[in-house]
Amino acid sequence: MNPGFPFYIGYRYWRARKANAFASFITLFAVSGIFLGVAALIVVSSVMNGLEGQLKQRILGAVPQLTIYSEVPLVDWTEQASALKALPGVLGVTPSVSTQAMVQSAANIRAVQIYGVFPELAQELSSVAQHTYSGAFEQLKSGDYKVILGAELARQLKVAPGDTIRLLSGDGVVYSPLGPVPSQRKFLVSGIFEMGSQVDAGVAYIHYQDAKRLMRQPSDAIDQLRLYLVDPFSAPALAPKVQDVIAKQGVKATTSDWRDTYGHLFGAVKMEKNMMSLMLSLIVAVAAFNIVSALVMMVVDKTTDVAVLKTQGVTTPAVMGIFVVQGTLNAVLGLVLGLAVGILITLNLNGIMTTLGISILGVGQSLPVKLEFMQLFVIVIGTLLVTLLATLYPALRAANVQPATALRYE
Repeated sequence: MNPGFPFYIGYRYWRARKANAFASFITLFAVSGIFLGVAALIVVSSVMNGLEGQLKQRILGAVPQLTIYSEVPLVDWTEQASALKALPGVLGVTPSVSTQAMVQSAANIRAVQIYGVFPELAQELSSVAQHTYSGAFEQLKSGDYKVILGAELARQLKVAPGDTIRLLSGDGVVYSPLGPVPSQRKFLVSGIFEMGSQVDAGVAYIHYQDAKRLMRQPSDAIDQLRLYLVDPFSAPALAPKVQDVIAKQGVKATTSDWRDTYGHLFGAVKMEKNMMSLMLSLIVAVAAFNIVSALVMMVVDKTTDVAVLKTQGVTTPAVMGIFVVQGTLNAVLGLVLGLAVGILITLNLNGIMTTLGISILGVGQSLPVKLEFMQLFVIVIGTLLVTLLATLYPALRAANVQPATALRYE
């Protein structure tokens, strides 16, 4: 039998006007459900992708993505850095030091994470330098004791560039007859950075050697290396390779990555993204069940036709193919419309919201949107697979029609 025969008959049934008005309504409802589900899934997934990407840039661009802690100070850190740079996915390597501290101004006091950096390397690799007032990192010179604060932290402390603050570090505590005394020193605010995330309220940068002095450690000792990565999310997979490279250099070290401090935040975003996708996928699943209902009604309506076809030699697989084709065409129609509308809305989402006067993030701010083609592929394949499974029961029911029984009263 011609392999195109089931498709031809299924296509004819699909195009023909339905005698059963209720079956037509169910079919329309199923197509509309797939259309709305796919379109909503594309729009929401793209917004969640944009949010995740924006968090990656604004948070992981300001904090260490992967850090190596050596048990002893490195004699020649440039040798280890050269070996690490050869790893795929590594943008650069710089010495690093960090400490938790309290920052005090005349108006307030706040907890802060201090990062000691070499300004020339930080300007080349860190995205913070791109969100800092011009020349701020260049003013970080060893012995000048200058600091760059996050915008929100500066607002809470009520300070501006040129003001003086005091940093009190928990590292380097000395004990006196009056009890433990934290290491402290006055710093001049040389600049403000603004990443547009929570790091603006809890991070500050000072010169590497100034940080070592604040912690009462040798200023020329380097025992931490900070890696800048092409994709910060690759840090967990890259950590074992980094340890292998360091071990070959004869250095005993451990690693930590951004998950230690911000893993819970990105975990929550990922869970929310997955839950939203699951909820919207249920719309497609419900539409698929409506396709089952519509096809069952079609089978009942076309029982005589199926019986006649079987008496003329149409095989059972061919009969199944007729109704699988009919149900799949409904799904493809809804899928194509959903893809077209979903992509169109996604690419013009902020313009549409502006036209309608809707502002979710506030005046002047736009929703982050990132359309991923691999995600579109998964949506297409998933929708077709669910629909195909939904057509199997009605197709099996049609294939089991007995011609003698169906044509008894014809």
